[in-house]
Amino acid sequence: MPSFDVISKIDLAELDNAVNQTRKELSTRYDFQGVKAEIDIAPDHSALTVKTNSEEKLQAAKEVLLGKLAKRGISLRVLEFGDIEKTGMSNVKQPIKLQQGIPVEKSKELIKLLKESKLKVQGSIQADQLRVTGKNRDDLQEAIALFRKEQDKLKLDMQFTNFRD
Repeated sequence: MPSFDVISKIDLAELDNAVNQTRKELSTRYDFQGVKAEIDIAPDHSALTVKTNSEEKLQAAKEVLLGKLAKRGISLRVLEFGDIEKTGMSNVKQPIKLQQGIPVEKSKELIKLLKESKLKVQGSIQADQLRVTGKNRDDLQEAIALFRKEQDKLKLDMQFTNFRD
């Protein structure tokens, strides 16, 4: 039976490149002269942390980071911004969680979406991905089109892999 997998993965090399480019740009920008601005990646690549000495500089650093991520082909849907926290010495930081894999709740929403669409396909949750199977290839392509259309509403970045006939 034809099938495909729906996954949500980040290219970690591109993430590293975008963060390094952001650090480099912030170190050379005039408005960041004398300002300690840091962008750290968690060792397991599950989160980023942006640290500066004021909220205005934090917003500017985030804008640079978002621009670099977009240029590197990383969808901004994978970012989940935490609250801005005040640290010592009038510094501020903001954690940014990176979504890897499709959470079970989102997988259930995708399956519900498939059932409501009346397409002749089945969805099954497999760890952090979703496998969709159907009788013919056209139904699977309609399912992919449906998922792409609902991507913004679900706030989920999806890639479609392993298409088998």
